[in-house]
Amino acid sequence: MVKGHCMRCKEEREIKGAKQVKMKNGRDAVTGNCMKCDTKMFKIGKLT
Repeated sequence: MVKGHCMRCKEEREIKGAKQVKMKNGRDAVTGNCMKCDTKMFKIGKLT
């Protein structure tokens, strides 16, 4: 799973339902939800 920083929990957590997306400027990013509080999470970079 991919990890990202949750703004609500203030901790690094795994991203639930991680999906690879492409930003408007062409960069790769990953989006999904926090495993604990279900807040939206976003991380710039490829899904690994």
